[in-house]
Amino acid sequence: MEREKGFAYCGLACCLCSENTTCSGCRNGGCSTKDWCRHSICCREHGFSGCWQCPDFPCDAPMFAKPRILAFASFLRDHDEEDLARILAANEAKGVVYHYEGQLIGDYDALGDEEAILSYLQHSL
Repeated sequence: MEREKGFAYCGLACCLCSENTTCSGCRNGGCSTKDWCRHSICCREHGFSGCWQCPDFPCDAPMFAKPRILAFASFLRDHDEEDLARILAANEAKGVVYHYEGQLIGDYDALGDEEAILSYLQHSL
């Protein structure tokens, strides 16, 4: 885990992403999609650290159709980033995989819906 990469505006765990090893993380300006990403643009315009701080969360942005992303952002709405980073690091040490090799899904996605993922995270506190 590379904690310094943190979390993306949408709730993705940049700190666990294996897709682009040269990326410094979404909120650190490293994401190649920052100029057109709806979450990045909106959060920067409104001065939010992430979508979870918005009174309109969750909005109809397509990324929130993905249960893992919605669950992580929902968790961040109620807890701080260090809590989620600590849980994800502990789960990674237990063998929980964020991204399967060559895919953008992993063990959290296999849990099913937002409620199941949130429950899993809550029980890890």
